[in-house]
Amino acid sequence: MTLARLAARHGVATSYSPAPGRTVHASDTAVAAALAALGVDAASAPTDPPERLLPPTVVAWADGGVPRWAADPPAGTEWRLRLEDGDRFDAWEPGTATPLGVHRLRATAPDGRTAEAHLIVAPPAAPTPPTRTHGLLVQLYSLLSSRSWGMGDLADLADLASWSARTHGTGFLQVNPLHAAVPAGPEGGTDPSPYRPSSRRFPDPVHLRVEDVPEYAYVAGHATEAARLRDDVLTKGGLIDRDAVWALKRTALEAVHAVPLTPGRRAAYCDFLAAQGTALDDHATYCALAERYGPDWHTWPTALQDARSAETGHARRELMDRVDFHSRLAWLTDGQLAAAQRAAREAGMPIGLVHDLAVGVHPGGADAWAQRDVFAQGISVGAPPDAFNARGQDWGLPPWRPDRLAETGYAAFRDLLRGVMRHAGAVRIDHVMGLFRLWWIPEGEPPTEGTYVHYDAEAMLAVLLLEATRSGTYVIGEDLGTVEPGVRETLHARGVLGTSVLWFERDWEGGGRPIPADAWRTDCVATATTHDLPSTAARLTGDDVRLRERLGLSTASGAEAAAEVAEWLALFTREGLLAGGTHDEEEAVRAVHRFLWRTPARMTGVWLPDLVGDRRPQNLPGTWTEYPNWRLPVADAAGHPVTLEELAASPRAHALLSVFAEPLEGTRVPLTGPPDARPD
Repeated sequence: MTLARLAARHGVATSYSPAPGRTVHASDTAVAAALAALGVDAASAPTDPPERLLPPTVVAWADGGVPRWAADPPAGTEWRLRLEDGDRFDAWEPGTATPLGVHRLRATAPDGRTAEAHLIVAPPAAPTPPTRTHGLLVQLYSLLSSRSWGMGDLADLADLASWSARTHGTGFLQVNPLHAAVPAGPEGGTDPSPYRPSSRRFPDPVHLRVEDVPEYAYVAGHATEAARLRDDVLTKGGLIDRDAVWALKRTALEAVHAVPLTPGRRAAYCDFLAAQGTALDDHATYCALAERYGPDWHTWPTALQDARSAETGHARRELMDRVDFHSRLAWLTDGQLAAAQRAAREAGMPIGLVHDLAVGVHPGGADAWAQRDVFAQGISVGAPPDAFNARGQDWGLPPWRPDRLAETGYAAFRDLLRGVMRHAGAVRIDHVMGLFRLWWIPEGEPPTEGTYVHYDAEAMLAVLLLEATRSGTYVIGEDLGTVEPGVRETLHARGVLGTSVLWFERDWEGGGRPIPADAWRTDCVATATTHDLPSTAARLTGDDVRLRERLGLSTASGAEAAAEVAEWLALFTREGLLAGGTHDEEEAVRAVHRFLWRTPARMTGVWLPDLVGDRRPQNLPGTWTEYPNWRLPVADAAGHPVTLEELAASPRAHALLSVFAEPLEGTRVPLTGPPDARPD
């Protein structure tokens, strides 16, 4: 069998099209490496395998569609189905109405061959937000209150939700990924990026408000050191030091762990352990082993690199107290996440928290260790070269193996979604194009030497829609950048909202002019910026260009950037959103958001630092030590840190949020008062 034919059989691309009319061929080395990671030896020149009676997973849509088979089963095949919550196989016919869920299908062909498969029965579309709404985009670590321990926490998140909803009618808070980070090793600190976590299945206890843990009332306080960490950031110009914050919180939580739980709390904790099962046991065991052997499981004793080995089981028992400690932290963090979502909904938010699902995990972290069988070894994901990055990108994240996902009925993906949707009104899927294909880069090779590997997008979407429907969660896809043809259309048809950023919304096929508000798509979250882009004030004033020039990163001249901004301001003026000739920065920022609110977008997001005129990006792609990525507190236009209390009292913040005070119907929303005082 030729390499191209073998690659096609396993979903490995031998070429891709970065632009219409242009084709780039992947190297044979990259294709062979991707096949090897899928367990296929390209050098052995295998022959065609025998035709399978059933693929490992098939999808049926609840609107009456017949399951999609790899090849039509023989006429006369007998079908039997065991429902997700059933204990026996009953007769079944393809196309028969079947409850939503992941069931077990058995087929017997007339020649006696038998096969079993997972049958995913999914709703045709994800839930859709019932009304238009606006909300805030928050990097939680950056939002310090007068009670924070050096970085923002879940109590700050709950307070922001309650204040913004009750005072300005916000409908959601979109937060950065709150996934568990890789523990700090002896050589250095924790990677501060929330997009390269140890585990996406459990939240990071660094976000806990320790004083809100009931058992903390019975241990000695840590107020003095907490105040020092807070003041270092807020009054002395220090950066957010996640490791120092966690060191202090861990010390306090160690003391909390020694306080016996009351009978009721013990029962609740036991229920949580039972519900989370093996996944939590694995996560806590990794954390305990990382304390002893370091954060990268590849460096552990060989036997412990297997989460299912007898030696790992022995170590788990030996470290039982540490395993319980980390399990307890997961329970406490889950409880405060639930409290934050509850506060948001009680304040009147129709959506509440929007959690961000990172595209992958750290190769040395908990998920890659516990789920080693579903991750491709010797591969990381990234992006091919494009107009913005001629060298491509390597994100250092191991991808899931599509074959293993299918063989297990997408169990790992289902469990992941169930966890992230547990206390969410909506979920943002980072790089949602990864449901369709990912750029696989062989270990040790540059990003240019990668190739695309395709996933069963129908099955991935079926699982996503199934879990979203079960939890009542809305789904947002981050679909910025280069998107394969047909992907946005498919996501739209399935009810997945897109992401539209103002500065990118131009008619690229018709001269590149800014797209008027009424021509924007409806099913999206409309924003002025993201965590990887400049704040609105920095964009309008050109501070973003000057920063990039100072760091040697600029690819566009200041004159070009100023011309682009001028085009948008002219459009705002023509649409009556900005007084002609005005040079007032705050009014221009408000005009940007008036424009966003005029679009038909279902959700409009306001970057929290825009409320106070912050100039500094939270993350500057292309930098590592050159810029303090993921470590800056929210600050005002002069760079002075702004607490949550100061933000809530800021005239500039109130003026910007007042843009959304008038509903489209023309009836004013009460800015104070109970949630039931607001119109639906």
